[in-house]
Amino acid sequence: MTPVVAADEPLIRWDWVRDHTDDIRAQLWEHLQLTGLAVGIGFVIALGLALVAVRWRKTYAPLAAFCAALYSVPSLALFALLLPFVGLGTTNALIALVTYTLLILLRNIVAGLDGVPPDVREAADGMGFEGWRRVLRVDLPLATPAIIAGLRIATVTTIGLVTVTALVGEGGFGRFINDGLSRQFPTPIVLGSVLSVALAIACDVLFVLLERVMTPWTRAGARPGRRRGGRDDRADAMLRGLTQGQADDRLAAPGRGIGPFGA
Repeated sequence: MTPVVAADEPLIRWDWVRDHTDDIRAQLWEHLQLTGLAVGIGFVIALGLALVAVRWRKTYAPLAAFCAALYSVPSLALFALLLPFVGLGTTNALIALVTYTLLILLRNIVAGLDGVPPDVREAADGMGFEGWRRVLRVDLPLATPAIIAGLRIATVTTIGLVTVTALVGEGGFGRFINDGLSRQFPTPIVLGSVLSVALAIACDVLFVLLERVMTPWTRAGARPGRRRGGRDDRADAMLRGLTQGQADDRLAAPGRGIGPFGA
């Protein structure tokens, strides 16, 4: 068998890296595009499925089972199955990448929505936030930590899978790995691998920071899981915000005052 790496070949040639900085930028952009599109499309689909599953409970098990079945298909096999329908290229890559995000996102969104305390829902209903208004103003904001956790896992997973799409004409940093393997040249293999790992770590850190920004109740001395009379701090903060928002709306409404006849 021919060795993959020649005995006198260094693991990485920095002169080659310097000469291919434009290619590195181009593949970084492609990697980010594929990852962003796949996770974004997957999130929209999974959010719709999760809302259906929460509204009609009996649908959750078959939806989760279907997504799990798709998730269990090996990536190379899925690329091959899609070839007769969409051929090579971006469409093939995106369909496969979106497919692998659905199970992760569906489970996390449903878990987040299920974690909203029932008394908070009742209080929101009593203040007039019913149906979709309550979902948008109460349920989804309180489910933010679980949703961001799902996006975080899905994004890191997708970054790794994007490298495999080099086999269907895309790939981002996977193009370097594929090129190095075909030429038995270790520098692009190492470069593509290291950059993929670095990108995954960077995105993971960004999601940690995003969660801190979007869940302020986890700071300022409040712990999300700490109970206060049956509710946790984040629920209390949400209800206070809703109450204040209603008061502001009343004051801003023309011809409406404060008092028994101003409501």
